[in-house]
Amino acid sequence: MAKSDPSLNRRKFIMATGAGVSLIAAGCKKQPIPPPKMEIPPPVESPPIAETSARPTHDVEDLLEFEYTDEEWSQFISNWEEQLENIRGVRTFSHPNTLAPAQVFDPRLPGVEYGSENTSLSVAANPSAIPKNKEDIAFAPATHLAHWIKTQQITSLELTELYLERIQKYNTKLQCFITVTPELARKQAAQADAEIKSGMYRGPVHGLPYGLKDLFNTKDISTTWGAAPFKDKVATSDAHIVTKLRDAGAVLLGKSSCGALAYGDIWFGGVTRNPWDVREGSSGSSAGSASATAAGLVAFSIGTETQGSIISPSVRCGVTGLRPTFGRVGRTGGLTLCWSLDKIGAICRSVEDTAIVLQAINGHDQQDPGSIPTQFGYDNDMVISELKVGYDPQFFNNPNTPTAIKMALDSAREIGVQLKEVTLPQTDRRGLQIQLQVEAAAAFEELTKTNRDDELRWQVDRAWPNSWRQARLIPATAYIQADRLRRLFMQDMHQLFEEVDVIIGGNFAGGMLQITNFTGHPQLTLRCGFQDREIKASYEETSVVEGEKSNFPASIGLWGPLFGESKLLAVGRALEEQFNVRSMRPSL
Repeated sequence: MAKSDPSLNRRKFIMATGAGVSLIAAGCKKQPIPPPKMEIPPPVESPPIAETSARPTHDVEDLLEFEYTDEEWSQFISNWEEQLENIRGVRTFSHPNTLAPAQVFDPRLPGVEYGSENTSLSVAANPSAIPKNKEDIAFAPATHLAHWIKTQQITSLELTELYLERIQKYNTKLQCFITVTPELARKQAAQADAEIKSGMYRGPVHGLPYGLKDLFNTKDISTTWGAAPFKDKVATSDAHIVTKLRDAGAVLLGKSSCGALAYGDIWFGGVTRNPWDVREGSSGSSAGSASATAAGLVAFSIGTETQGSIISPSVRCGVTGLRPTFGRVGRTGGLTLCWSLDKIGAICRSVEDTAIVLQAINGHDQQDPGSIPTQFGYDNDMVISELKVGYDPQFFNNPNTPTAIKMALDSAREIGVQLKEVTLPQTDRRGLQIQLQVEAAAAFEELTKTNRDDELRWQVDRAWPNSWRQARLIPATAYIQADRLRRLFMQDMHQLFEEVDVIIGGNFAGGMLQITNFTGHPQLTLRCGFQDREIKASYEETSVVEGEKSNFPASIGLWGPLFGESKLLAVGRALEEQFNVRSMRPSL
């Protein structure tokens, strides 16, 4: 029997699949970009692949990581049309961003009992009388503002007007709000004042004005996701978290800017700025939430994180960010980037601020497949000397670690926790990224198929448009193997937290930010001091001399076990008092 020509078989396979379309993209003409629409158009049938003499730019065996014999290639191709029909079947139904996969991520390991926190909330002693200086009020912790509102030393409406004035004054410079809602804010503030005056106090966030990352639906108000293809989108209902905060009595000031489709600090209208030095971006994607909080434009703000979008801008802007345990906070009505990774959390100016916000937004969301029913409580009087805090000495002994962050370990000793050396997971974690890339590409496949990804402002190699095109070449088996790798890290982190209650380290050191995002563990970041570092010019605009330095906040990271936020916050608050740098503010 004569052997077939393997090069022809390979070419037939490439030409017959979606992968082939990508591999010979250089010889294909792009489809014209349709005019902007409020909603992404429904899926369209893939056009037939025309015969071409262009040779593929990659060998398909390199892509598959297998070498097939000529006979195996012949058999492979013989019934490929049947397999292709299955693939076409996947392409025929509508893929709205709200449609979640049937497979749901659960960070809990089988057979493990996870303790349930009580619902009590105990914060530090009440502050002194309200200051006379308006700026001191604007930058006060949310817990202080809550006390002053509850005791009627200031009304919610007065505080709302103060923040609206500051937004009007500084938003042009910071580009931290996409939409401001003054009429709604005044209405909600007036209602809060009336309720509090009548004795109907809803809790610590009652009457507090906040900023909402513009990834969440707000009825009859623009919800842009920071992206040009959606800049005219107006929601017809409120997201779950908007309802939770409204029920808690919080006051919505507006929609804070976010990197387009939850990446970076570049959005369709500009680049969100760091209040400590507006020459650099605020990082992302909760860019506006962190910037507005650091600049004293809100009492607190809401951010989201898939892999760093709360922690990174909080570090950059020197504020306190809490990424809760996966599943704690309902996500219905928010943009979906990655079903198995997206989380919602608070960005504030103090550790206990994040506790009062988490209490308000915690709770089961029946419409969110990833939601986990759980309670939340926080006790300011927790005895932290009984807590074990783990640290990896390799990080703190590293000469490249900033002094302010190294000294955080000394501060941990001084507050009286039991320090214990630990070794962070050593498994190669690179494969984890496959899950994020594939899920995001699936969530926004229509942008890629219709070429409306060209409308996104950020178009560098690592931006979404190119990342999503690359994702289409990732084998399905690799995606599943990445999920199995994720399980290994879940087991590693469980074993680590069998030894300690909290882990302290650099926010990005040892891969902990990535690992714990994939395992679902909570992370807290807070300012621990200041450091001279190079100014990080924004991705698009720069007036910075290369190598120029300035003095910026330095932050330390804390991690806790699943649903262990109370211990995490107790250690964080004690460290915050020891650091004694919370009151320092940027000069705008």
